[in-house]
Amino acid sequence: MNALLDDLRWRGLIAHSTDPDALAAHLDAGPVKFYIGFDPTAQSVHTGNLVQALLARRLQDAGHQPFMLVGGATGLIGDPKESGERVMNSMELVHEWVDKIRDQVGRYVSFEGPNAATMVNNYDWTSAMSVLDFLRDVGKHFPVNRMLARDVVARRLESGISYTEFSYVLLQSMDFRELYRRHGVTMQTGGSDQWGNLTAGVELIRRSDQGRAHAMATPLLTKADGTKFGKTESGTVWLEPNLTSPYAFHQFFLNAEDSKVIDYLKVFSFRSREEIEELERSRDEAPYKREAQRALADDVTDLVHGVEQRQAAVAAAAALFGRGELHDLDAATLEGVGREVGGGVVGPGATVVEALVAAGVVKSKGEARRAITEGGAYLNNVKVEDPDRVLAVEDLLHGRYAVVRRGRKTVGVVTLAR
Repeated sequence: MNALLDDLRWRGLIAHSTDPDALAAHLDAGPVKFYIGFDPTAQSVHTGNLVQALLARRLQDAGHQPFMLVGGATGLIGDPKESGERVMNSMELVHEWVDKIRDQVGRYVSFEGPNAATMVNNYDWTSAMSVLDFLRDVGKHFPVNRMLARDVVARRLESGISYTEFSYVLLQSMDFRELYRRHGVTMQTGGSDQWGNLTAGVELIRRSDQGRAHAMATPLLTKADGTKFGKTESGTVWLEPNLTSPYAFHQFFLNAEDSKVIDYLKVFSFRSREEIEELERSRDEAPYKREAQRALADDVTDLVHGVEQRQAAVAAAAALFGRGELHDLDAATLEGVGREVGGGVVGPGATVVEALVAAGVVKSKGEARRAITEGGAYLNNVKVEDPDRVLAVEDLLHGRYAVVRRGRKTVGVVTLAR
């Protein structure tokens, strides 16, 4: 077994591959040029895409050369969804997202050295291609019966699927062949939900160019209840800090279930096998310490947002509940905390009672007054004793924010209206 593949299997990163023995031999004979695609169907990639970006880094660290493809063309179409037709975004918006996603995924590989990464955009070779050329050169290699048998297509046939989405597999396959022809790329990776697209590209290269190519798919990560990883009650966990703050990002991984945390460490952390096995023992013998969760949250947040933002997120979590100094938190961190824990806006001259209600910490002013008289209300971690107290200038962090709390765990952030 190839050492790289052995490590990837141990980490749970291989769900499918074409001819495992041939793939192992191909990697042994390397370096191999491979590609991973990211479609700009939103302004940011998410934690599911991060699996692929980190896989590219692992392959590059093993001596192989990554091609990071951002789909300026395929992003205009969209891979078929099981739930229904995708909304087609404007060309201008998709091109704007291409730039953002190119910057995001480019952080996880190196563009220097003997196996330097290359960034490509499939719009470059697709936009000038005529419909006739596409049908004659690509379409003729795709039997319709096999396209109809694809799981997502079969499930959509009854409700309806447009020819546009039905043809997506042809575009992605053409990408693989184009990179094969232009750069000698011989392997594609992606999520297991992309397996049909990956193997279709391998088959197109075989049919049209009599070439040999390989594909490898990672499993789709799930939570303990079987729901999709990276989804929360408030939505997707994005890598863009304006969509998911570093604080919320760190908290998401910190709250990983005991039954899943080691699986996530294997995928998202670059710790050694020995280190992860030690964390697994800690989880089994002293789960209350949550050492594995802290290691996971710290490692992934360092990768995505940097050490400084991770430290700010940890400090914010401590300060929110009276174990740290709120005044040490910067404005961006406080704003991100407010989006995560909840909050509201108050005007000049607002009372603490009004702030507690606006932050959602209590449901009514009467409840807020009772919390204060019972000694269970806090403003910036200081117990409030006067129910009529007005928020003063010195109470506002960075001149705008105040943290209110009821009891030990119910926290909110209020912002002074400008």
